[in-house]
Amino acid sequence: MAQILVLKIGGMTCLHCTAKMTTILKSIPGVINAKVNLLNEEAEVMTSFPVAETTFRDVISTAGYKLNGIK
Repeated sequence: MAQILVLKIGGMTCLHCTAKMTTILKSIPGVINAKVNLLNEEAEVMTSFPVAETTFRDVISTAGYKLNGIK
């Protein structure tokens, strides 16, 4: 069953950041789709199976951004 998560992401400042974050999030195993909103500093992520918060945190921090929480 698909699951939808909303990630709060800090450090995005431009459209290039949103494109980069979308690509990065979609590369995580289990992520089906990702929609990044620069103004809200959020990403809506759909997964096909549960993905650990630490996985999101590690991938996002490696890209130079910060995971500020999951709704």
